[in-house]
Amino acid sequence: MLQSIDLRTLRAFVTVAREGNVTRAAEQLHVTQPAVTLQLKRLAAETGLSLFRRTSTGLELTQEGALLVAKAEQVLAALTDFGQTAGHLSTRVRGKLRIGTIIDPEFTRLGAFLKALIESGPGIETTLRHGMSGDVPEGLKRNELDAGFFLGDPRDYDTTADAAPLFHARELAQLTYRVVAPPALAGFVRGADWSQLASLPWIGTPQASVHNRLLSRLFANLGVRQNIVAQVDQETSMVAMVRTGVGLSLCRESIALHEQQAHGLVIAENIKISTTLSFLCLAARIEDPMILAASDAIRRVWG
Repeated sequence: MLQSIDLRTLRAFVTVAREGNVTRAAEQLHVTQPAVTLQLKRLAAETGLSLFRRTSTGLELTQEGALLVAKAEQVLAALTDFGQTAGHLSTRVRGKLRIGTIIDPEFTRLGAFLKALIESGPGIETTLRHGMSGDVPEGLKRNELDAGFFLGDPRDYDTTADAAPLFHARELAQLTYRVVAPPALAGFVRGADWSQLASLPWIGTPQASVHNRLLSRLFANLGVRQNIVAQVDQETSMVAMVRTGVGLSLCRESIALHEQQAHGLVIAENIKISTTLSFLCLAARIEDPMILAASDAIRRVWG
């Protein structure tokens, strides 16, 4: 019996109930007063109920009318929600986002970032590629990555002749690195400066590593050569080799302090070096909807 009730009739019913007057309701709905009156009559006939009673000031709901208007409001609210959801789904960002990741995911807040990205762009499919810091700008230049985390100065990888920067970097945090050494080298390390440390045995890293970039520039400026006796590409492997007595290594201050307490590694007291953790993309793509979604997720996670 009630299948013929349409949304215009429900809107008329709800509007009259809210205004308490057919004339004002018609003005709100931008229709004629007779049209609203006819819709109310049809609804009363369809339901077999008396929905309004006349008063000296207009119309007021009967008990049955009050119960029905609450349901009608729920139907209209559900319709509005349906429309908003449909609009969101039709305009949401869709596609694959290739993200370069580095160091440990806890430090870069990778899990929280991916969660925020899914919430803001449920149509985005992410692909993660883990590597060393220098792999990210190179991947961006080769169109193998869309964005990624990076340690250091992105200008080291900007080989263009243009005045405009090739990369856009959102700075996330400052990192401090310390030099750690095996206990056997404590007497040589504790009070030493960079020039004195250069001749000691070092665990080196590939050129794409931020450790390599930081130390190569530092020792070159001092005019000394770093004595590299082994090379690894993971921070955990570097620290493990320091524990076994192979040589010195650069590592994040938080890790250095933990290793000092847990395994007795020695920290060079007088020296430290800092760098920046950034979220990187090509400057030319900063307005790309996928990049904007990723940048928004980074902002919400990192502030």
